[in-house]
Amino acid sequence: MTQTLFIKDIMSRPVTIAKSAVITEALDRMLDQEIDPLVVTNNGTVVGIASRRAIAEAIGSKRNAGLSPNQIHVANVVEEEFTSVYADEGLDVVVPLLQAYKLVVVLDAEHRPIGQVSHADLLKVLRPQGTVKELMEKVTVVSPDERVVHLRRRMLDDGANRFVVANGDQLLGMVTETDVARSMAEFREDVADRFQDHRIRNMIVSDIMSTPLISVPPETLAVDLVETMLSRGISAVPVVENGRVLGAVSRQSLVQAL
Repeated sequence: MTQTLFIKDIMSRPVTIAKSAVITEALDRMLDQEIDPLVVTNNGTVVGIASRRAIAEAIGSKRNAGLSPNQIHVANVVEEEFTSVYADEGLDVVVPLLQAYKLVVVLDAEHRPIGQVSHADLLKVLRPQGTVKELMEKVTVVSPDERVVHLRRRMLDDGANRFVVANGDQLLGMVTETDVARSMAEFREDVADRFQDHRIRNMIVSDIMSTPLISVPPETLAVDLVETMLSRGISAVPVVENGRVLGAVSRQSLVQAL
Protein backbone atom coordinates (compact mmCIF):
# COMPACT_ATOMS: atom_id res chain seq x y z
CA MET A 1 0.00 0.00 0.00
CA THR A 2 2.86 2.41 0.75
CA GLN A 3 4.07 1.93 -2.86
CA THR A 4 0.77 2.90 -4.47
CA LEU A 5 -0.51 5.67 -2.20
CA PHE A 6 0.80 9.22 -2.08
CA ILE A 7 0.65 11.76 0.70
CA LYS A 8 -1.96 13.74 -1.23
CA ASP A 9 -4.23 10.67 -1.04
CA ILE A 10 -4.43 10.67 2.76
CA MET A 11 -3.67 14.23 3.88
CA SER A 12 -6.37 16.29 5.55
CA ARG A 13 -7.01 20.01 5.46
CA PRO A 14 -4.41 21.91 7.50
CA VAL A 15 -5.64 23.27 10.82
CA THR A 16 -3.74 26.50 11.27
CA ILE A 17 -3.55 29.34 13.76
CA ALA A 18 -1.98 32.75 13.28
CA LYS A 19 1.09 33.55 15.33
CA SER A 20 -0.71 36.69 16.52
CA ALA A 21 -3.79 34.81 17.83
CA VAL A 22 -4.35 34.22 21.55
CA ILE A 23 -3.81 30.78 23.06
CA THR A 24 -7.45 30.35 24.08
CA GLU A 25 -8.38 30.56 20.40
CA ALA A 26 -5.71 27.96 19.64
CA LEU A 27 -6.96 25.64 22.38
CA ASP A 28 -10.58 25.97 21.22
CA ARG A 29 -9.53 25.09 17.68
CA MET A 30 -7.58 22.05 18.89
CA LEU A 31 -10.56 20.73 20.83
CA ASP A 32 -13.05 21.49 18.05
CA GLN A 33 -10.91 19.86 15.35
CA GLU A 34 -9.57 17.09 17.64
CA ILE A 35 -6.01 17.85 16.57
CA ASP A 36 -2.76 18.47 18.38
CA PRO A 37 -0.62 20.33 17.53
CA LEU A 38 -1.79 23.22 15.35
CA VAL A 39 0.20 24.57 12.43
CA VAL A 40 1.29 28.14 13.23
CA THR A 41 1.48 30.61 10.36
CA ASN A 42 2.66 34.15 9.86
CA ASN A 43 1.46 35.87 6.68
CA GLY A 44 0.57 32.49 5.23
CA THR A 45 3.97 30.88 5.84
CA VAL A 46 4.49 28.09 8.36
CA VAL A 47 6.67 29.24 11.27
CA GLY A 48 6.17 26.30 13.65
CA ILE A 49 3.59 24.41 15.69
CA ALA A 50 1.63 25.03 18.91
CA SER A 51 0.89 22.08 21.19
CA ARG A 52 -1.51 21.58 24.08
CA ARG A 53 1.44 20.84 26.32
CA ALA A 54 3.05 24.20 25.52
CA ILE A 55 -0.26 25.97 26.14
CA ALA A 56 -0.73 24.22 29.50
CA GLU A 57 2.79 25.20 30.51
CA ALA A 58 2.23 28.84 29.53
CA ILE A 59 -1.06 29.10 31.40
CA GLY A 60 0.29 27.38 34.50
CA SER A 61 3.63 29.19 34.72
CA LYS A 62 4.25 31.70 37.49
CA ARG A 63 5.50 34.14 34.88
CA ASN A 64 1.98 34.41 33.45
CA ALA A 65 0.12 34.14 36.78
CA GLY A 66 -1.25 37.65 36.51
CA LEU A 67 -2.38 37.30 32.91
CA SER A 68 -5.66 36.09 31.48
CA PRO A 69 -5.19 33.39 28.79
CA ASN A 70 -6.72 35.92 26.39
CA GLN A 71 -3.63 38.06 26.93
CA ILE A 72 -1.14 35.34 25.99
CA HIS A 73 -0.41 35.00 22.28
CA VAL A 74 0.46 31.94 20.23
CA ALA A 75 3.84 33.56 19.54
CA ASN A 76 4.73 32.82 23.18
CA VAL A 77 4.19 29.05 22.79
CA VAL A 78 5.23 28.38 19.20
CA GLU A 79 7.76 25.59 18.68
CA GLU A 80 9.87 26.25 15.63
CA GLU A 81 10.90 22.64 15.07
CA PHE A 82 8.48 20.82 12.77
CA THR A 83 8.64 18.39 9.87
CA SER A 84 7.19 18.78 6.40
CA VAL A 85 6.67 16.90 3.14
CA TYR A 86 5.26 17.51 -0.34
CA ALA A 87 1.94 16.15 -1.55
CA ASP A 88 3.37 14.10 -4.43
CA GLU A 89 5.75 12.10 -2.22
CA GLY A 90 5.05 8.45 -1.47
CA LEU A 91 3.31 7.33 1.71
CA ASP A 92 6.44 5.49 2.82
CA VAL A 93 8.07 8.88 3.45
CA VAL A 94 5.54 9.93 6.08
CA VAL A 95 5.46 6.73 8.17
CA PRO A 96 8.86 7.21 9.91
CA LEU A 97 8.15 10.92 10.33
CA LEU A 98 4.92 10.23 12.22
CA GLN A 99 6.76 7.75 14.40
CA ALA A 100 8.82 10.72 15.62
CA TYR A 101 6.35 13.62 15.33
CA LYS A 102 2.67 14.11 16.12
CA LEU A 103 1.99 15.91 12.87
CA VAL A 104 3.53 16.30 9.41
CA VAL A 105 2.86 19.51 7.49
CA VAL A 106 2.28 19.23 3.74
CA LEU A 107 3.69 22.19 1.78
CA ASP A 108 3.33 23.46 -1.76
CA ALA A 109 6.19 24.70 -3.93
CA GLU A 110 6.04 28.12 -2.22
CA HIS A 111 6.31 26.46 1.22
CA ARG A 112 2.74 27.30 2.16
CA PRO A 113 0.58 24.73 3.98
CA ILE A 114 -1.85 22.81 1.77
CA GLY A 115 -2.43 19.85 4.06
CA GLN A 116 -1.34 17.87 7.08
CA VAL A 117 -1.00 14.21 8.04
CA SER A 118 -1.75 13.12 11.60
CA HIS A 119 -1.61 9.73 13.30
CA ALA A 120 -5.34 9.37 12.66
CA ASP A 121 -4.94 10.12 8.94
CA LEU A 122 -2.28 7.42 8.61
CA LEU A 123 -4.21 4.85 10.66
CA LYS A 124 -7.19 5.20 8.33
CA VAL A 125 -5.18 3.46 5.59
CA LEU A 126 -2.53 1.46 7.50
CA ARG A 127 -3.34 -0.85 10.41
CA PRO A 128 -0.79 -2.53 12.73
CA GLN A 129 -0.95 -6.26 13.31
CA GLY A 130 -0.91 -8.22 16.56
CA THR A 131 -2.56 -7.68 19.94
CA VAL A 132 -2.57 -4.54 22.05
CA LYS A 133 -0.35 -6.26 24.62
CA GLU A 134 2.43 -6.38 22.01
CA LEU A 135 2.41 -2.67 21.30
CA MET A 136 1.14 -0.98 24.47
CA GLU A 137 3.19 1.72 26.20
CA LYS A 138 3.70 2.40 29.89
CA VAL A 139 1.12 4.49 31.71
CA THR A 140 1.09 5.79 35.26
CA VAL A 141 -1.91 5.41 37.57
CA VAL A 142 -2.70 8.42 39.77
CA SER A 143 -5.14 9.09 42.58
CA PRO A 144 -8.21 11.26 41.97
CA ASP A 145 -7.05 13.37 44.94
CA GLU A 146 -3.68 14.29 43.43
CA ARG A 147 -3.28 18.02 42.91
CA VAL A 148 -3.29 19.21 39.32
CA VAL A 149 -0.24 21.45 39.86
CA HIS A 150 1.74 18.36 40.88
CA LEU A 151 0.41 16.37 37.95
CA ARG A 152 1.37 19.13 35.51
CA ARG A 153 4.90 19.08 36.92
CA ARG A 154 5.07 15.31 36.47
CA MET A 155 3.92 15.64 32.88
CA LEU A 156 6.74 18.07 32.17
CA ASP A 157 9.44 16.21 34.11
CA ASP A 158 8.54 12.71 32.87
CA GLY A 159 7.50 13.61 29.33
CA ALA A 160 4.12 11.97 29.98
CA ASN A 161 0.92 13.19 28.36
CA ARG A 162 -1.69 10.97 30.02
CA PHE A 163 -2.43 9.23 33.31
CA VAL A 164 -5.06 6.68 34.31
CA VAL A 165 -7.05 7.78 37.36
CA ALA A 166 -7.96 5.05 39.85
CA ASN A 167 -9.11 4.71 43.43
CA GLY A 168 -7.68 1.39 44.51
CA ASP A 169 -9.00 -1.23 42.06
CA GLN A 170 -11.69 1.10 40.74
CA LEU A 171 -10.75 2.75 37.43
CA LEU A 172 -12.32 6.20 37.28
CA GLY A 173 -11.07 8.00 34.21
CA MET A 174 -8.08 9.42 32.39
CA VAL A 175 -6.40 12.80 32.61
CA THR A 176 -4.37 14.17 29.72
CA GLU A 177 -2.42 17.29 28.86
CA THR A 178 -5.58 18.40 27.05
CA ASP A 179 -7.59 18.25 30.28
CA VAL A 180 -4.86 20.20 32.10
CA ALA A 181 -4.64 22.91 29.42
CA ARG A 182 -8.42 23.32 29.16
CA SER A 183 -9.01 23.40 32.91
CA MET A 184 -6.28 25.94 33.53
CA ALA A 185 -7.56 28.19 30.76
CA GLU A 186 -11.09 28.08 32.17
CA PHE A 187 -9.74 28.62 35.67
CA ARG A 188 -7.77 31.72 34.71
CA GLU A 189 -10.85 33.19 33.08
CA ASP A 190 -13.37 32.42 35.84
CA VAL A 191 -11.46 33.04 39.07
CA ALA A 192 -10.49 36.52 40.28
CA ASP A 193 -6.74 37.18 40.34
CA ARG A 194 -6.51 37.50 44.12
CA PHE A 195 -7.95 34.00 44.61
CA GLN A 196 -6.06 32.20 41.84
CA ASP A 197 -2.93 31.10 43.72
CA HIS A 198 -4.95 29.51 46.50
CA ARG A 199 -7.58 27.91 44.26
CA ILE A 200 -5.18 26.54 41.66
CA ARG A 201 -3.12 24.80 44.35
CA ASN A 202 -6.25 23.02 45.58
CA MET A 203 -7.57 21.87 42.20
CA ILE A 204 -7.42 18.04 42.09
CA VAL A 205 -7.37 15.44 39.33
CA SER A 206 -11.00 14.37 39.84
CA ASP A 207 -12.01 17.95 38.97
CA ILE A 208 -10.60 17.71 35.46
CA MET A 209 -10.37 14.03 34.44
CA SER A 210 -12.20 12.68 31.40
CA THR A 211 -14.89 10.06 32.00
CA PRO A 212 -16.13 7.43 31.39
CA LEU A 213 -12.98 5.36 30.93
CA ILE A 214 -12.92 2.90 28.04
CA SER A 215 -10.46 0.02 28.49
CA VAL A 216 -9.59 -3.18 26.60
CA PRO A 217 -8.13 -6.57 27.59
CA PRO A 218 -4.58 -7.44 26.42
CA GLU A 219 -5.74 -9.99 23.83
CA THR A 220 -7.65 -7.32 21.84
CA LEU A 221 -6.47 -7.11 18.23
CA ALA A 222 -4.85 -3.82 17.30
CA VAL A 223 -6.85 -3.58 14.06
CA ASP A 224 -10.09 -3.73 16.03
CA LEU A 225 -8.96 -1.12 18.53
CA VAL A 226 -7.95 1.30 15.75
CA GLU A 227 -11.49 1.19 14.38
CA THR A 228 -12.94 2.00 17.81
CA MET A 229 -10.49 4.81 18.52
CA LEU A 230 -11.00 6.50 15.16
CA SER A 231 -14.80 6.21 15.18
CA ARG A 232 -15.08 7.55 18.74
CA GLY A 233 -12.34 10.16 18.55
CA ILE A 234 -10.28 8.52 21.32
CA SER A 235 -6.56 9.23 21.52
CA ALA A 236 -5.59 6.50 24.02
CA VAL A 237 -7.08 3.43 25.73
CA PRO A 238 -5.81 1.64 28.87
CA VAL A 239 -5.06 -2.08 28.65
CA VAL A 240 -6.54 -3.80 31.72
CA GLU A 241 -6.41 -7.40 32.95
CA ASN A 242 -8.25 -8.56 36.06
CA GLY A 243 -8.63 -4.97 37.21
CA ARG A 244 -4.91 -4.21 36.85
CA VAL A 245 -3.67 -1.58 34.41
CA LEU A 246 -0.93 -3.10 32.23
CA GLY A 247 -0.34 -0.11 30.01
CA ALA A 248 -2.08 1.97 27.37
CA VAL A 249 -2.39 2.06 23.61
CA SER A 250 -2.29 5.47 21.96
CA ARG A 251 -2.43 6.55 18.34
CA GLN A 252 1.30 7.15 18.67
CA SER A 253 2.01 3.58 19.81
CA LEU A 254 -0.18 2.22 17.01
CA VAL A 255 1.84 4.16 14.44
CA GLN A 256 5.06 2.97 16.05
CA ALA A 257 3.94 -0.61 15.34
CA LEU A 258 3.53 -0.07 11.58
